Amino acid sequence: MKNILIVLITLFSANVWAQDSKIKVITEEIPNRLAFYAVNENEEDLDVMITIEGTNFRQSKARPRLIRVPGISKVHLKTIMLLRGKTPQYTYDLVVNDSLSKRAVKKEATAIKIKPKKNITVYVPSMCNQCDSLLQSLADGKYLYQMHKLDENVEMKNQLNRSFANTMQLDSLETPIINLGGKLFTKINNYDDLITKLEFED
Repeated sequence: MKNILIVLITLFSANVWAQDSKIKVITEEIPNRLAFYAVNENEEDLDVMITIEGTNFRQSKARPRLIRVPGISKVHLKTIMLLRGKTPQYTYDLVVNDSLSKRAVKKEATAIKIKPKKNITVYVPSMCNQCDSLLQSLADGKYLYQMHKLDENVEMKNQLNRSFANTMQLDSLETPIINLGGKLFTKINNYDDLITKLEFED
């Protein structure tokens, strides 16, 4: 049953994503239930309404309502009750409005991280005094990123040395080395500097 259910989840999530790229619907299994969530990877708030039809499950008979999904967040839309020993068969219809309604239900939203326009990779030298603050800001921010400690990856450190043509001592750097979309920077001192470089159009 679980394998079939996972296939169904994948198919229906893909269908909704193809229909409206503003919102992605994901599902999470909990005991005897299946929860539906809206994921908004855009900056703007949206109102979303989901209608589910099918068999081998139960759901509330209440009329579907618009639910506010803030920008860059995940919000629970609906949960269905699965019938024991049965494989749920369902389809759903998704309405997405960027004209916000005063009557939309406001639920608890969970912040998510999104992919930036340029991939962010932070390399941390052993003497980096600026890294903790920057990494904390990245952890609290909205963008996905990668972080590598050079002391723990000698091969990566050697590759960076070659990229700089061995013109600098990486161990003596007090700022992080940051790769933004394939370009290396050694003078980004804080999160604001990083965002400025990230938004700059080449």
